[in-house]
Amino acid sequence: MTEKLETASNVAEYTVSEISGALKRTVEDTFGHVRVRGEISGYRGPHSSGHAYFSLKDDKARIEAVIWRGSMSRIRFQPEEGMEVIATGKLTTYPGSSKYQIVIEQMEPAGAGALMALLEERKRKLGAEGLFDSSAKQLLPYMPRIIGVVTSPTGAVIRDIIHRITDRFPLHVLVWPVRVQGEASGNEVANAVNGFNDLANNSLFPQPDVLIVARGGGSLEDLWGFNDEVVVRAVAASHIPVISAVGHETDWTLIDLAADVRAPTPTGAAEMAVPVKADLLAHLATLGARLSSGMSRYLDRRRQAQRALARALPSADQLLALPRRHFDETAARLGRALQANTQKKRGEFDGAARQLSPRLLEQRFREKRREISVLAARLPRGLQVYVRDRRANFDRRAGRLSIEQTARLAERGRQHLQQLDRRQTQAITLLLDRAKRRSGELERLMNTLSHTSVLERGFAIVLDPSGTPIKRAAYIAAGDNLTLEFQDGKIQALAKDGDAAPPQLKTERPAITKKSPVTGGSQGSLF
Repeated sequence: MTEKLETASNVAEYTVSEISGALKRTVEDTFGHVRVRGEISGYRGPHSSGHAYFSLKDDKARIEAVIWRGSMSRIRFQPEEGMEVIATGKLTTYPGSSKYQIVIEQMEPAGAGALMALLEERKRKLGAEGLFDSSAKQLLPYMPRIIGVVTSPTGAVIRDIIHRITDRFPLHVLVWPVRVQGEASGNEVANAVNGFNDLANNSLFPQPDVLIVARGGGSLEDLWGFNDEVVVRAVAASHIPVISAVGHETDWTLIDLAADVRAPTPTGAAEMAVPVKADLLAHLATLGARLSSGMSRYLDRRRQAQRALARALPSADQLLALPRRHFDETAARLGRALQANTQKKRGEFDGAARQLSPRLLEQRFREKRREISVLAARLPRGLQVYVRDRRANFDRRAGRLSIEQTARLAERGRQHLQQLDRRQTQAITLLLDRAKRRSGELERLMNTLSHTSVLERGFAIVLDPSGTPIKRAAYIAAGDNLTLEFQDGKIQALAKDGDAAPPQLKTERPAITKKSPVTGGSQGSLF
């Protein structure tokens, strides 16, 4: 027993760290750099630190893998779950979990076949979402003002595009510099497309009318960034028309399917984006010449039509002959019509004047005054009869009512009588005022129509010996005694033959020299 313990104690003892370090050195010294082919498993993208952790497996075994942040930026494609790759790195161990792993320094797809399979799978996925539908394609503007170019600022592509645009139609070009190869190229191109679309609300730079995404030719791996899903979605969602010019004519990427137009080369994209200015100027000159010739022919035709219409129109004398004749006939009838109308109006006026004679107005005034007097005389008697009837009615009702009812009815009757008394006073006053106004109006009308108002204006009335007014000079004979009534008195006159001046009339007033009108040549003077 003692021998067994001594034998066991002679075996060297190691700590866990020493064993782990020895294993680590052995694995690293033995394998160094290796190339491992396997399928990516458990890939979740770079960690927040920039490192990526996943596994490589085949049908029988599995090995942990890690890509440090520095190496991650040098990988030219985006690793995906299930992708078969060839990883180059060195084997090492991780003592913290007693696992071995490969630290990958470079990684590439397992072959073009794998990339094409991945490309076809991504094409089917994005096509099912409708990103490649032709109905969503936009038309290119015929004459853009600004062109946006997404490409590398140092390559020959941008120089070819600018040179071709300058030759065809010089205009403003905005370049968004991006990397066109490597793992980060996809995100940069997508950000450039989205950035151009976001310039709508930016006042520093104008928004382009068309975008060109361009790159030179290369292998499938070189162009892999333009197959990135984020690039395809950005191009498909762009509201600015996009021209894809990636690679040569035989090359194709997923961005070609999502773009509105595919150009075979970057130079071809520039030719699609702008027309030839010289051709436009020549076309405009041709159109201008055609427009000028057409306007000349049109004006000639219109001028000939105007001349034909002018020949068909009658002359000014012919147009005015009928109106001129109508005007002459109307002018000839106008004098007779005015005389007839004047006589008609004079007859109507005389008829109205006869109805408004002073005697008739005085008679109507006397009748109205007599009617008012009769109504005024009847009003007290009528009021007494009405009051007597109301009192008798009141007495009959009072006999049938109680003392309280009688008092209420008496008070009501008294109020009613007072109201009637007030209304009687108001009615009498109103009637008298109305009669006074009517009498005043009739009096003013009578004064207006009375001969005294005429006498006040300097006229005189000729009266025969019986006091009847003489209306015509033909009624006066030589030697008749006449009375001339003026506004302030009357004088006597003697009718005399001949046209001699009238004699001076001896009155208390100054001599009257006013002559009366003579209607006929055979009548003598009135004075």
